[in-house]
Amino acid sequence: MTPRSKLRAAIEGGGPVFAPVCLDPLTARTIEGLGYEAAYLSGGGLGFQLAVSEALLTITEVATLTRQITQRSSVPLIVDGGVGFGDALHTSRAIWEFEAAGAAAVELEDQIAPKRAHHHKGVEHLIPAQQMVEKLEAAVAARSDPDFLIIARTGAVRNESFEAAVDRGRAYRAAGADLIMLFPSSDEEWARAAKEIDAPLAAMGAFGTRSTDEWRDLGWPLVIDPFSGQVLAYQAMRDAYAQFQADGTLGHDPADVFTVYREVQQAAGMEDLYAIEERSTEKPV
Repeated sequence: MTPRSKLRAAIEGGGPVFAPVCLDPLTARTIEGLGYEAAYLSGGGLGFQLAVSEALLTITEVATLTRQITQRSSVPLIVDGGVGFGDALHTSRAIWEFEAAGAAAVELEDQIAPKRAHHHKGVEHLIPAQQMVEKLEAAVAARSDPDFLIIARTGAVRNESFEAAVDRGRAYRAAGADLIMLFPSSDEEWARAAKEIDAPLAAMGAFGTRSTDEWRDLGWPLVIDPFSGQVLAYQAMRDAYAQFQADGTLGHDPADVFTVYREVQQAAGMEDLYAIEERSTEKPV
């Protein structure tokens, strides 16, 4: 099975498929090694990593990183396609690029294009539902592999109403979206969404807000964590370097750090690269 067919089968099997944030090939290989069934290339996370907003990312930047990740890992990669980088025509090209780059799925949302940096502060501007339907129809028509999943995301719960989000979700499903993502604001809405939208649903949030069993009991087949890994890695790096500034230590035994450094080499696949050299340019004397 291909990464795409594996992801589709896992979601159609009911999941839940847990997809942690993934912003580089090393993380993808680590996620894969831990047994996760998917990873998520977050637009917001990539924007922060580059010290800009997701709103300023180019399709080339996202597609290039997608290709780098899928080249070195077979974990199914879900790519945050944002607002499709424009209208229906631009969305079509985004699908071509991400599919060619090896992504297993793309998430598209119903905010305006160009997207605004203020969405990070919760200020979102939605496009009319019909305009999003047209973009999704174009996305479906643009894909060449039917196993390439299209996830339609709506921000209508917060910006319009839960009822409007349900209406949008139904319309996006009718337009051909494989999964619908929305953001319920109460336990009642979480339960209602699964009953009122006849489609597989995708959730987004920190894994730790629910236990694994609670996520499973929710019945949504895809759960994406778009930021926890990045935040925790940043925190560990910041605290270690701050401690070195304060007292000359990293807060970790140097021997332990070196042991993990060796693990990093393993996770990066260096043994395979060493083997190639040993068969060619670095042959034992």
